[in-house]
Amino acid sequence: MNTMSYKGYAARIEYDAEDEIFFGKLAGITDGISFHADTVADLKAAFHEAVDDYIETCAKIGKDPQKPYSGKMMFRVDPEVHAQAAKAAELSGKSLNQWAAEVLAKAAASKAA
Repeated sequence: MNTMSYKGYAARIEYDAEDEIFFGKLAGITDGISFHADTVADLKAAFHEAVDDYIETCAKIGKDPQKPYSGKMMFRVDPEVHAQAAKAAELSGKSLNQWAAEVLAKAAASKAA
């Protein structure tokens, strides 16, 4: 996977063979910020411009720009722990993601206190 980083923001880069352009989209934020160009050099410039414009636009409208954190946590656990957690989530009427987020938040809060 090809990526670019600038001012703490990252973008995944792809190539559209039909249109013969490179394009990218900021990753880790829900605001839809994308850019494109014909060359790698122009793509880098377009990426920087997209990030700068995003930050500037947010400032103009009084909105804090979203930080480039996705909230995704990738880690491995023993398969039995995975099964137990999935079962606990289901019995709680929640998705595994919802359940895990609540459990992690509670554990983190108790350690921070």
